[in-house]
Amino acid sequence: MIKVCKFGGTSMADGTNMRRVADIVNGDPERRYVVVSAPGKRYGGDVKVTDLLYEVARNVQTEGAVGEAFRKIANRFRGIAEELALPLNIEGLLKQTEEELLRERSKAFAASRGEYLSARIMASLLNVPFIDARDVVKFDPEGRLDGELTFSLLKDALKGKGRAVVSGFYGSDPDGKVVTFTRGGSDISGAIVARAAGAGLYENWTDVSGFLACDPRIVPNPKHIRSLSYKELRELSYMGANVLHSESIFPVREADIPIRIKNTFRPEDEGTDILPTSKYRFSGKTVTGIAGKKNFTVIFIEKSLMNAELGFTHKVLSVLLKHGISFEHMPSGIDTMSFVIDSEQLKNGILDEVCKEIRAAVSPDNLHTYDDVALIAVVGHGMSRNVGTSARLFEAIARAGVNVRMIDQGSSEINIIVGVDNADYERTLNAVYDEFFSGENLSV
Repeated sequence: MIKVCKFGGTSMADGTNMRRVADIVNGDPERRYVVVSAPGKRYGGDVKVTDLLYEVARNVQTEGAVGEAFRKIANRFRGIAEELALPLNIEGLLKQTEEELLRERSKAFAASRGEYLSARIMASLLNVPFIDARDVVKFDPEGRLDGELTFSLLKDALKGKGRAVVSGFYGSDPDGKVVTFTRGGSDISGAIVARAAGAGLYENWTDVSGFLACDPRIVPNPKHIRSLSYKELRELSYMGANVLHSESIFPVREADIPIRIKNTFRPEDEGTDILPTSKYRFSGKTVTGIAGKKNFTVIFIEKSLMNAELGFTHKVLSVLLKHGISFEHMPSGIDTMSFVIDSEQLKNGILDEVCKEIRAAVSPDNLHTYDDVALIAVVGHGMSRNVGTSARLFEAIARAGVNVRMIDQGSSEINIIVGVDNADYERTLNAVYDEFFSGENLSV
């Protein structure tokens, strides 16, 4: 079986961690292809290389020079190469990188150099070929991944290579200009390589031993999740369980490739398997996991006979589109409609302007907003199989003395989302977790 391994920023933070990565890869001959992130934080207060590279991009744009930030980056990579005693011309690579940063003058190009240099070092450490994602991961002119071309190019690039290292997070457009995924996009790169390689397993190595049933910063010692489905992953990741990028399942989904989350620093731990539909078996648990986010704003619209007014929703959505605003959820009733929006998008007077334009577009009977809303998602395939799940959920919230501001249930019936005040977020999360997980076995 071919295994593709992606290692995150913490795993690549310094030479010691990179040696640990090399030991993991060399310890299993099935681990054939490796995708790496840029070096992350080494300690509290440290700065990620990618953040320094964004600073470099700003310096180049405003001052025409790479600035002090690049000196810090160069010292970081220089120190890693020296610690590993690699037969690699790191000074030549750093000089080339500085020249390219000044020539390209691109934020995306600058951001990609952390993964590029990290992959060059890892390829040298493992003594395997390096594959530049710029040559094999392709985006269309609109910045969307060109999957068909990418899989074809990657398959050809991997052919005949028993092992290789591929840089994560970026690719290029039809003009050869670097394009990056969103932050955390190396997870997507790993899935792309797994698909192209025909892997039997995509291992995603990070600094935690898989998914937990709830945020350990809020709920003490939450239970470990042994396995979950692609659908459950999407719901939990989208709502803040940030172990794995929620879009990373798409490249492997059609090929039915499972994903395994593993801990670089505790490789003996079981981890969590994320399984496609064909391989997923219901665990018997009502709820698989609980996740949430704070700081949303709700725009509530009410109008009699809204459902009979042709194009009503389209007119409201056109206002949001005009301002480049995306919404998280849209609960609705016969005469009501609400849009749940990340409050960050509505700063600096944008909320007032949006409400003004909605009033002009659809003349609602009533329009009001409320902010400081937190969303909590309760996720699990067992929810639709067990009578009384919703009753248990809302009884638990009521016992905690929390008022529910909003309810939204997806049509898939694997999640229920409740909105509460930000101030009640932690209390609600603990109450819901206790209802569905207290007294159960350690893992789910």
